[in-house]
Amino acid sequence: MRRYKRTLAAAALATTVVGGTAGWAAGDAQQAVTGPPPGSAAWRADGSPGRPLPDPGTASPRDIASFFRTLTPGRQRELAHRHPSVVGNLDGAPVALRYEANALAIRATRDPRYGRLAEPGRRILAFDPRGRGQVAEVYGDLTAARHVSVVVPGSDIDAGTFDRAKDPYGTPAGMARSLRAATGGRTAVVAWAGYTTPVGVGLDAATGHLAEVGAGRLARFTRGLVAAGAAKPALFCHSYGSVVCGLAASEVNAIDIVVSGSPGMRADRVADLRTEARVWAAKDPSDWISKVPNVEFAGLGHGPDPAGADFGARRVPAATAHGHTGYFVPGTDSLRAFAAIALGESAGARTAGEAR
Repeated sequence: MRRYKRTLAAAALATTVVGGTAGWAAGDAQQAVTGPPPGSAAWRADGSPGRPLPDPGTASPRDIASFFRTLTPGRQRELAHRHPSVVGNLDGAPVALRYEANALAIRATRDPRYGRLAEPGRRILAFDPRGRGQVAEVYGDLTAARHVSVVVPGSDIDAGTFDRAKDPYGTPAGMARSLRAATGGRTAVVAWAGYTTPVGVGLDAATGHLAEVGAGRLARFTRGLVAAGAAKPALFCHSYGSVVCGLAASEVNAIDIVVSGSPGMRADRVADLRTEARVWAAKDPSDWISKVPNVEFAGLGHGPDPAGADFGARRVPAATAHGHTGYFVPGTDSLRAFAAIALGESAGARTAGEAR
């Protein structure tokens, strides 16, 4: 009977989405950005080192890290200045070199939308102006920090909405800054807007296509962090970002996967994620995502609620969070728990709700 009811709910969801009779239809279809970074053709054709450069589309982050270790700092910088849009996005390349390359690439676009990203002191680990723009920024010392976290955002996030004053804790930059502050600055946190997100709550948000592309990019990104000398990260995945993390779970190089406000992870239970990472879930009572049917039918919907008892995730307290973007707000039990997880303190995460 339970399965029958879920099937009926899924069929209703499919009818609603396709028929466009509810909020699910209020979104614009997006074309996912795929493939190697801009400038890759010129990079491949560059024979100046006297040997082929690693192919951005096929070389592994480990291979890229090995290649750069054979170069002097001067030769590394020459390549970064000649091919900034490639070096800035090469997972496995030296972190400081990527910061320098991306500052050059951002200034070269001469696009006012991105000018603030090139301000002194910002550590931009990835920048791709294609589509709506993608960006990753680091808060803290990525290669020296004992603990590293990566924030994976949901819908309506791109290079233009990466950081904003309105609803700051609904942006990857705001979440990352808040998480790092909650750890007392003892972590490095990456705000990763490195995939094409859905716009609104249309078909893109109800299906897994954009998440599938994002999952591949996230898996490569995490492998690149470790190849470049950073600690194995914890992932903090919000809303549709949890769909990305669910699809990437078996491939990401992560120690923890934490989802909040999740519509589902495209898995029936934790075991189906095929990951050795610890899986955590938070959902506050006032989050509107609870009204989204936790089903998957004909490619629509993302499966059971990760915060449900049957899923098997470790539950994160979220009684004092409010709304869909309230999980990283300072002073909430959810943020205290996130900080404990980010610091590798699992027991502290479970008791964060008692610290009020």
